[in-house]
Amino acid sequence: MRATSLRKGENAPLLSAPVLLSVSVQGPASDVSALLLGARGKVRGDHDLVFYNHPAQDGVSVAGPVVTADLGRVPDDVDRVAVVVSVDPGQPGGVFTRAPVLTITQSGSTELSFTAPDFTSGETVVVLAELYRRDGGWKVRAVGQGYASGLAGLATDYGVDVEPPAPAPVPVQRPGTPSTVVDLAKVERVAPALAAPARQASRALAVRGIGQRRAAVYLLLDHGWNMEELYESFAVQAFAERVLALSANLDDDGTVPVLFSSGDQPFLEDIRLDNYRGRIDQLHTQVDWGRGNVAAAMRHAVGHYRESGAQDPAFMVTQVGDEPWDKAEVRSLLQNTASLGVFWLFVGFGRGKLAFYKNLNAATGAKFPNVAFYDASKNPGAVPDERFYAGLVEGFAAWMRG
Repeated sequence: MRATSLRKGENAPLLSAPVLLSVSVQGPASDVSALLLGARGKVRGDHDLVFYNHPAQDGVSVAGPVVTADLGRVPDDVDRVAVVVSVDPGQPGGVFTRAPVLTITQSGSTELSFTAPDFTSGETVVVLAELYRRDGGWKVRAVGQGYASGLAGLATDYGVDVEPPAPAPVPVQRPGTPSTVVDLAKVERVAPALAAPARQASRALAVRGIGQRRAAVYLLLDHGWNMEELYESFAVQAFAERVLALSANLDDDGTVPVLFSSGDQPFLEDIRLDNYRGRIDQLHTQVDWGRGNVAAAMRHAVGHYRESGAQDPAFMVTQVGDEPWDKAEVRSLLQNTASLGVFWLFVGFGRGKLAFYKNLNAATGAKFPNVAFYDASKNPGAVPDERFYAGLVEGFAAWMRG
């Protein structure tokens, strides 16, 4: 019988009978476990973590890479069963890159399979799927939620009392670590028109106590339909030039990787001190208009940063012109990059709604220490350099000071 492939977020009905969920991993040695969850999405107690040291609980069992759930025996107060795969703690530094594959089999039903999108943010734990009650029966949902925060992140979401292994050191410079002063003479020589904003950016950094810090600066640009007018008026070009001038203070290579968020395959190029004039206008015409996929651009930027081997933290300047269409995935990326030395600054300008970004750290729930928002107005070019750079570096400076 041919298997049916599920995409992330899709679900399928199950029979109230035993179901086998088999996990296949290409990469680090891994452990498979299951969580029995109540109606509020939390475990009833620590016994609801089913793993190699506690291999069975209330109709759910684990044997190597296979979880078996006898759905007819699962107690009524268990609303969901989550299937989890985690990197073996005996492999320090091990992370998932290629996503694990989940195969779901049940006698009398079509075989199901699910392969999550590949991971790029240092994930060490993945919730692959959930079995959940619906209308008196059971369904399975393809989840594919990764955690770079390891078992500690899993515990926060599901209420498990675990003691995670000590994380392997991340090969990036920690926020607050002093470095050398960047010489702006290169700007004067190569891009003299950027010298004045570069000096203003230098003052903004110095006033906030990070004038001697280093960072790899990235620029992510919204390329949704609502941004078309701002590209045509060269407002985005002017914004990118100011970010490049800031970058000259944090990284003396004179280059900023630029990603245009449009669709699932973000367009990656760069803007440099020696090519910046008209560069954004030249590049963006190679990208289709559409609904900007900021989550895809974020994943791509993190992957590029990790592959670069940079030792300094990353400053991801992310211009947004409207709400993201996948808010849960954006939140997940913010959470999973907190331990990677990555700081996200969402800069709002455009015609769309920005409440999601404004309120990321305003709610009473989870906070993101590596995130800030700056509203640059509908015309950032009209904001004086002093005020512009103050807004651009305020949150980043606080994070760098630790």
